[in-house]
Amino acid sequence: MTQLTTWLTWPFRLLGFVAWFTKEVVVSNIAVLRDNLTPGQDSTPGIARVPTRCETDVELTALAALVTLTPGTLTLGTTVEPRTHARVLFVHGMYSDGPDALRTEVGRIEDHLLPALRRKGDTR
Repeated sequence: MTQLTTWLTWPFRLLGFVAWFTKEVVVSNIAVLRDNLTPGQDSTPGIARVPTRCETDVELTALAALVTLTPGTLTLGTTVEPRTHARVLFVHGMYSDGPDALRTEVGRIEDHLLPALRRKGDTR
């Protein structure tokens, strides 16, 4: 893609992300509401260390905020690995089947977020 094409598609990618994330929040709200209104408890809480592909503090902050906005998940903290300089999130999830499943959930958000934030659309 040329630079002009990626700049022209950037607003549409951003709007597409907002629509996708809105749907995800609604689906997550329904799951949490269903669990709270029905007898028993279906939650399987856990914490995972989630390496990210975020390259800037803005990307990491946006990802952390979006994880926290999603019902049933919470960003506990962030760090930068000293050797690789990779940005890492620590995430608590109420409805995951273990750390790998939680990493996959956060990875889905990241897969949609990075092309929307980066004007070139590159997610590396």
